[in-house]
Amino acid sequence: MDELIVNPELCVDCGLCERNCPNNAIRVHNGTPLFCMHCSPEKAPCLHICPKGAITESNGAIIINEENCIGCGLCKDVCPIGAIFINECGLAKKCDLCANYDHQHCVSACPTKALTNNSDDLIMAKQDKLSDGFKKIQTFLK
Repeated sequence: MDELIVNPELCVDCGLCERNCPNNAIRVHNGTPLFCMHCSPEKAPCLHICPKGAITESNGAIIINEENCIGCGLCKDVCPIGAIFINECGLAKKCDLCANYDHQHCVSACPTKALTNNSDDLIMAKQDKLSDGFKKIQTFLK
């Protein structure tokens, strides 16, 4: 499963990631997309507190099984970044990395590539920014 990586420097706060998320599980706050970070299973507080075992790990994603969820909200309470919410049906919801789709909707919707599932993209963006900065310095020093 692909991870989800954010580069807040590229976010223009357009909200397309929010509007395209099938789980309604991403929020942009002060120019930074916020979503479940899919903690490692050993450290995921939501996974360990769920009294019904409705939260599991699958291919690197922490997933909520709605059929087992009783809507108690314990997972919401222990999430360190507030990525879990209780929906209008009383069930816990969060980013599942679009596990039931062939692509991550927020990544494909992002016009600036602030969201990616490839850490190489993030590294290249940082390298490009540094390179541009060096070119400006060289121009200034001439």
